[in-house]
Amino acid sequence: MKKKFIAGAVCPACKVQDTLVVWRENNIERAECVKCGHQLAQPEADVSGYVDDNKQMIGIFRPD
Repeated sequence: MKKKFIAGAVCPACKVQDTLVVWRENNIERAECVKCGHQLAQPEADVSGYVDDNKQMIGIFRPD
């Protein structure tokens, strides 16, 4: 599995910037801080509420 750094992201645990890596595993988005080891996981986003009348994507916001 390929992990990628998230430029500019700040770890919610240790507050250090540019230390989070992200990857997808079994349709779950996972992130881990390489400095403190804090881990996050989020199921694939439900975008049903983010589609306009023409069924075009208008944007998704994911909090830090």
